[in-house]
Amino acid sequence: MSDNSLERNNSVELNNTEEICPYCSGKHKERNEKEYKDLTNRLKRIEGQVRGVERMLENDAYCTDILIQVSAITSALNSFNKALLANHMRTCVADNIRQGNDEVIDELVTTLQKLMK
Repeated sequence: MSDNSLERNNSVELNNTEEICPYCSGKHKERNEKEYKDLTNRLKRIEGQVRGVERMLENDAYCTDILIQVSAITSALNSFNKALLANHMRTCVADNIRQGNDEVIDELVTTLQKLMK
């Protein structure tokens, strides 16, 4: 395990039995460095866009200008989800199916239903 992976895993867990996020499934995925950097960069760009919208509000920007920027944020989040979902299907889902764990298909269907609300 790389130092970055270890550092990321430590930030997710307080110890081996106690998780920080009460909404998470408890499952973990070790991402390769390229995937991690790509997803992190996308989130940082989105974070910057959100801060930009906050500045627009502080500066009394016109409503439609803000709405257009929020639409760009929504699009960026959708692109993030597509990239994460594609990787999930190529790795987690495919690996589980190869190992005979077909329950992962039900998990994927449930996830897709939640994403498509």
